[in-house]
Amino acid sequence: MLRTEAVVDLAAIRANVATLRAGTAADVMAIVKADGYGHGLVQSARAALAGGATWLGTATIDEALALRAAGLTEPVLAWLWTPGEQAAVQRAVADGIDVSVSSGWQLDAVRAAATATGRTARVHLKIDTGLSRNGSYVTDWPELVAAAAKAQAAGEVQAYGVWSHFAYADQPGHPTIARQIAAFGDALEVAERAGVRPAVRHLANSAATLSLPQAHFDLVRPGIAVYGLSPMPGAGDGPLVPAMTLRAALASVKRVAAGEGVSYAHAYTTTRESTLALVPLGYADGVPRHASDVGPVSINGARFTVSGRVCMDQFVVDVGDHPVAPGDAALLFGPGRDGEPTAHDWAEAIGTIHYEIVTRVGARVPRVYVGEV
Repeated sequence: MLRTEAVVDLAAIRANVATLRAGTAADVMAIVKADGYGHGLVQSARAALAGGATWLGTATIDEALALRAAGLTEPVLAWLWTPGEQAAVQRAVADGIDVSVSSGWQLDAVRAAATATGRTARVHLKIDTGLSRNGSYVTDWPELVAAAAKAQAAGEVQAYGVWSHFAYADQPGHPTIARQIAAFGDALEVAERAGVRPAVRHLANSAATLSLPQAHFDLVRPGIAVYGLSPMPGAGDGPLVPAMTLRAALASVKRVAAGEGVSYAHAYTTTRESTLALVPLGYADGVPRHASDVGPVSINGARFTVSGRVCMDQFVVDVGDHPVAPGDAALLFGPGRDGEPTAHDWAEAIGTIHYEIVTRVGARVPRVYVGEV
């Protein structure tokens, strides 16, 4: 194995999307933002398409353009852009990328891009149904859809989609869920009266794709579930298969006496004669520094925790008398099939979510792909 590596199982991504696709009558947009949640943008996209996705979703326009540069011609939606990205919007329109519009200035920017390229731009109008993040506020929505209808009549844009995003879909039964579905329905009625009749309506993220069939509409947008990690707290991954395994070859193994301070500030001290194993991964690679003394690691079939501080490039594990040697694999997380820690375990240990664990694995860690599409 390499010094460090994130092994990505593309067959797992493909199977996860097939599982999600089998559970809905809607089309599936696989979200591949943030370099495919750390798994690789283009590789994840191809695997998702092979599993039955018919759309791809990215946060930024640059991510969407990278998919086009890789030869992917399927529909792509990009939704997070700023006034300084007019040139990127123009490239998106030229490349047939759908862009999200939440405000008048965004619609004007897309109209300008359509004029410059001589192409009708496809837009998805986003309504804020209660997340209070991106999206048109309810009082601004009538003006936005009216302006979009006017631009559509002029041939500048096609209002292809209307969409929104849940705040609490990962907590089934939360009262905001019904309120957001109702607000989305109201927004669709306002759009209809203005002459905007979208080809696709979409609201469901991973959690809603798994648990809220009434919110599936025409298109679902699973993200974390594509990579085999359930968004539902405490539910386990169910039929999904985690696609990433993070591991490293031990760089050093040495026997030390009792009472030795380990790593910076001696935050850990050996209590007996013991073996210390050095793992060449650190916070520069995405291992959280606050995993110091709590991050779980599996070495040669036994579980340990990080011993002392996580450093920039490395951390130490006190393995006691367990037999280890330089080059042996230290597994930080994987699917859990063989007893190794999972991304869920890491998230619980440091008080975060598994989304952060997989997406923060840095570029210095090579991605090794198995189960090729």
